[in-house]
Formats: sequence, structure tokens, C-alpha cells
Amino acid sequence: MTFFSGMGRFAAGVLRGLGGRSVALAGAAVVLGFLPGVASAQIGSARYAAVVMEPRTGNLLVAANADELRHPASLTKMMTLYMLFDALRAGQIRLDSRLVMTPTAASRPPSKLGLPVGRGITVEQAIYALVTKSANDVASLLGETLGGGDEYRFAQMMTLRARAIGMTRTTFRNASGLPDIEQVTTARDMANLGRRLQQDFPEYYHYFGTRTVVVSGSNLRNHNRMLESYEGVDGIKTGYVDASGFNIVTSARRDNVRLIAAVFGGNSWTERDRHAASLLDQAFAQMGVDGSGRTVMASAAAGAAAATVAARGRR
Repeated sequence: MTFFSGMGRFAAGVLRGLGGRSVALAGAAVVLGFLPGVASAQIGSARYAAVVMEPRTGNLLVAANADELRHPASLTKMMTLYMLFDALRAGQIRLDSRLVMTPTAASRPPSKLGLPVGRGITVEQAIYALVTKSANDVASLLGETLGGGDEYRFAQMMTLRARAIGMTRTTFRNASGLPDIEQVTTARDMANLGRRLQQDFPEYYHYFGTRTVVVSGSNLRNHNRMLESYEGVDGIKTGYVDASGFNIVTSARRDNVRLIAAVFGGNSWTERDRHAASLLDQAFAQMGVDGSGRTVMASAAAGAAAATVAARGRR
């Protein structure tokens, strides 16, 4: 069973509900209002941009080119999933609903799950395919489904919803992040999307922390290697196309402090991940948390002016 007819009504409702806001690009960059730190050791690339955001406030602790337009690549799938989670909560679709691969979706280039036309998967399997394999065919299938049979219509819905949640400079043209010169975003916008996924859909956010999973007989491993290499990381998504370089939005929690980093324009995934780790270390230090997840506190014992480090445990 497909959901094009029902999702067509859902898509129309979303487009009406958002009031037909313009999807044109904002004409100027947003001025940074809170910027105590800048990225100290930047990636040598014209595509480079980075931020670290404190999600409770949305303030930036570290930033470089935060509002410059960049290509999102597969970070786009974060918004595709945001829209899917919204449809799930609204009861428009269920985790056990079946999606049937279409010829158009099946024709998308890798990375892909490779399902033949007519083969079905559940919505939950589709979520896993996006957060681990970053499957373009499955993303396109979700776009067709939620857009009432039209992925481009779904991309318009994505853009409108992005603007509604504060992503002021982002425009989507497809559900997968495959190359399109008009598909653009910023490091600030993507960090904000990570923030909103956590805050708006806490019941679904855990999917982004999946390290390995079996979907339709295939063993899938998450492309976000920081889940294994950086203490406290629990998501979110990586991306790459030639125009963007290696991108990542990643979230880490140490002690009671959570931060979200977005890095664009890495020359390799290892360089990107090392840089994201360095920026997170810098931002955690600003928040008073050292590299072991411990909170730095001043000691008042015996009138001493020295500082002591109180270990409060790792999470």
C-alpha cells in the first residue's frame, strides 16, 4: 500500500498552514548576536563553515562563516526526517506503514539501499536507511510519499517548514541532498535543525544514534563515525557531494551540558571529524566542562583560591 492520495491531502494542508511564505533566499546574512569564540584552527577550504550551538538558547559558542550559504548534501535528510516525524505524530503515517519503491526513487544514484521497483519497506526501516546508509533512493521515496507523489512538492514543504522553525537562509530542492545548485543552507541553520529535531521530536531522536542495523537483508553502518570516536556523541548526520565537501552535524552531551556542532567543507571525513571534535572541545571548555566530561568548579574550602575539579560522572 502506498500513501500518495492521503499524503497529497497532508501536503496541501502543510502548504496552506504555513501561509504560502516565500521560499526565496534571504537577501543578507544574519548578524551574529552572540559570538564569544571563533573557530581557531579552520579547515583550508573555500567551502568551510562551522558553528557550535548551545541548544537550550540557540546561542553560538564557536562560529566561522556561520551564515554563509553552503550546500547541505545529505544533511538534507535531517529535514526529510523532521517532516516524517511530524507526519508520524499527526497520525498521517505509522512506523509499520509500508512504502513501495517507485521507478523514480529507485533510479537515484548512491548512496542507496538498492531496493528493486515494487519492493516494500516499513517507515521505520526507511528511517534507519536514512540515518545510517544515507540512502538516496529511500529519501526520494519518502519525499514522493509525503509530497503526495511529487518529491519537488515535498521539497517546497521542507523549505516552508524550515523557515517556520528559524532556518532563514535554507532552500531545499529534493529530499535526499543530491546535487542541486539551488539547494543551500548555512552552518547556523543546520545546527538549529539539529536542535529542533531534539526538542520537537524527543521520541524519535534516538534513531540518529543508531550505529549498525539490518534493513531488508543489508547490514548498514552509520556514516557518523563520531558516534564511536568522540565521547558523548549521540547523533546526528553526515553529508558529502563535490560542491559541499564533507559535512557533519553532530550532537554531544557531557555531564549535564549538550552541544551541537555543524562543520561544512571538510577535505575528508577524517579531517571533518577531527575539526568537529576540536570545536566541541573548545566549546565544552567555554561551558566549564573538560575533555573527560567533568565540570570545573571553584573551591571555597579553607578560603583557598585554588580551583578543584569535581568529577560528576560520565554520561
